Amino acid sequence: MPTLPSPLRTECPPGACICQRDALLRDGAEDALRVLRLTREEENRLLQRLENVASLAELRRLQRRLHEQLGVRLTLEPATQEVRSLRGIAIVVHEQPGLCRKTRQSIPAAIRKGLEQRPQIAWALLDEGGLFAGKA
Repeated sequence: MPTLPSPLRTECPPGACICQRDALLRDGAEDALRVLRLTREEENRLLQRLENVASLAELRRLQRRLHEQLGVRLTLEPATQEVRSLRGIAIVVHEQPGLCRKTRQSIPAAIRKGLEQRPQIAWALLDEGGLFAGKA
């Protein structure tokens, strides 16, 4: 069994989560165990950073770092339909073993809160696909 990274996220109460933490620990694949490094304290720090993001570039950088360091895949893009509010921006944290259900809900909520505080980031996100191209 490989050496476990330390500290590890504490387990959720029985029946409260479907994160498959125990199966992940039994399997012991180093790459898969990275997600358990996101302790509750680190998660709170991450959520604060996401809420206080200052630009789309910073948000994209955090998105890349989540994947590189923890293996967490985050999709952040305008929905395929017309976007009339922030709810029209699709923010998805993909399921993976070891990632708590509550964490998968808190990350998009923190991003939405940050977008509400700084609507220019949402506009920049919409403009990535050329929505405002050619408009003055």
